Amino acid sequence: MDLESIPGVGEKTARALAELDDPERALRAGDVAAIAAAPGISQGRAARIARGAIRRDHDDPGGFLATDRAREVYREVLALLEERTVTDYAAQRLETIYPSPTRSRIEEVRAFATDAIEREPDPAVLEALEGLEPLREPGDVRVRERCLATTDAERYSAAREAIPELSVEVVEDAQGLAELARGYSTVIALDESFAGVTVEGDVQVRPAALENPAEVVPERPLAFFARNRDRLAAAVAVHRAADMDAACDLEALENGLSRLAEDGTVAGDDELDRLTTAVDDLDAAASAAESVANDRLREAIRERDVTIEGSDLLSLVERGAGVDSLLSRELADEYAAAVEAAREHLIDALDLDQGEREIARRAFGDEPTFPVERDEDAIGRLREELTAAKERRAGRLKRELAADLADRREGARRLVRDALELDVELAIARFARDFGCTMPEFVWADEETTGFAIEGGRSPLLDEPLEAIDPVDYAVSGVALLSGVNSGGKTSTLDLVASVVVLAHMGLPVPAETVRLRRFDDVHYHAKTQGTLDAGAFESTVREFADLAQGGEGSLVLVDELESITEPGASAKIIAGILEALSENGATAVFVSHLAGEIREMAGFDVTVDGIEAVGLVDGKLEVERSPVKDHLARSTPELIVEKLADEARDEAVAANGGVPDDGEPEPVFYDRLLEKFD
Repeated sequence: MDLESIPGVGEKTARALAELDDPERALRAGDVAAIAAAPGISQGRAARIARGAIRRDHDDPGGFLATDRAREVYREVLALLEERTVTDYAAQRLETIYPSPTRSRIEEVRAFATDAIEREPDPAVLEALEGLEPLREPGDVRVRERCLATTDAERYSAAREAIPELSVEVVEDAQGLAELARGYSTVIALDESFAGVTVEGDVQVRPAALENPAEVVPERPLAFFARNRDRLAAAVAVHRAADMDAACDLEALENGLSRLAEDGTVAGDDELDRLTTAVDDLDAAASAAESVANDRLREAIRERDVTIEGSDLLSLVERGAGVDSLLSRELADEYAAAVEAAREHLIDALDLDQGEREIARRAFGDEPTFPVERDEDAIGRLREELTAAKERRAGRLKRELAADLADRREGARRLVRDALELDVELAIARFARDFGCTMPEFVWADEETTGFAIEGGRSPLLDEPLEAIDPVDYAVSGVALLSGVNSGGKTSTLDLVASVVVLAHMGLPVPAETVRLRRFDDVHYHAKTQGTLDAGAFESTVREFADLAQGGEGSLVLVDELESITEPGASAKIIAGILEALSENGATAVFVSHLAGEIREMAGFDVTVDGIEAVGLVDGKLEVERSPVKDHLARSTPELIVEKLADEARDEAVAANGGVPDDGEPEPVFYDRLLEKFD
């Protein structure tokens, strides 16, 4: 894969991506976590890189969201999806799902989303997801008590590359090995020529060591599992809560993790724990043993009367003897008992085995002395013995555990990926449930003139509970004007159409009972302009529509009250001209306008005018039929208000029995004259 062919990926980023284990899989799957593991790439950038790779793979030209308002709608519906994620990964992963005009991309996500909406967002699963995070790479692992040795410069270079965790040393002969063995607990000789050589220390001749690094440096696989213990445990919990098929044996993985400490050492082995504690506590135990011996000896001296004849004292002095000789002569038994107590204390405190006890007993000699002091050489030998035994056992346990876990590494990766992807699926499922969504039906054939047909749609952009939103039915093929009263729902209808089309082209479920639509090349949504534009802004707006009119086939154009850009009379003429061009080019368009009647009269074709009809005023509030009525110019709010005033005036006249001629018809009043102007 040519990584630099991905939009937005230069030489430096391509080098970083190349360091991933499988960059092609990560890019193809939109695996944001894996991409973000590359050096210097954040999760946000990883999502952008993934989108670029997806566009390249599907030959997607981009630019589907052609206006600021269209992009706003996308960000708003995407935010609604991201709100329903538990993990940061899922939110970033959703960033790779974007509206596309490419059929292959739409169908790819549709297949994923169709399965996703069948998921049940179980609270237990959502709770388990809270502890889940993407896996982390362990970073550099350095092992200082072991080294590799070789006589060959070429093998030296190969060893440094294959096993960077260990030092690699060049030696000339067995004497060089012996010198290394004095500085390292284990020396691994890579040359077969050393076979049969006897060297003091732990020297292993393993010519094939570079072929299986995990056996030589088990810390490598263990570091990965140690750093990700909590993440893997969370992934196991998610799989169990969701009853998912697992990519590896969950019990075996849990068993392996239970034997691994956070620092990468082996946990749960009693003998290793004993040796570790003995090494750590040796100095303190030796000091305590000294105190035991000296305390007993002092007590014995206090309780014993010692009598020395003058001639004996003179003899001791002449020989230069001191208290040690006195102890040997007068307190030999007490001294022996004190030393034995010190030895037993040291052995018991460190829980030493039979071989270690023999070394420990030498820490306190039989020759009387006061105060009693440990033999540092003996303590040093005991420390070396305990440390060597500890490292031998730790090394064997590490190799066994590494062999057990190494083959589970890829399964563990998939386990976490699958759990993270479940969060993405559940976010889509929750969105679909919260907004009453369904999968839309696409009309792929280019010859069909279908625009969109929505039944029971509820805009997700309305800040209202779903049950409080009136469902909307609306269908448009070609171009249409949408009329209606102020606050009647024209803008929210455009938002609904935009949301449905954007989500459908993302490959996701849409907020409606049923939706049928064509595949659009792009979406142009122009929001309502605030105030009349100056000459420069007006010219820019007209240029934009000129470009759209010339190449708008396959476009969806949604415009909210374009007449506000200039004077009403000129606006009607401009909008009529734009609609004519869009109709000729085969675009699908909905223009919201209060000038629908005037525009229809000026248009050079039979433009459809739909209306969101207000059925009346109740307590000063509009009652509106939210679904646009086809081929119907909706009445304006002023007309409804005048009609209400006229009805009230007639009722008052009849009640007062005034202004009623002989034929029984009320006389025309002022409001009736105003109403005639709306006809």
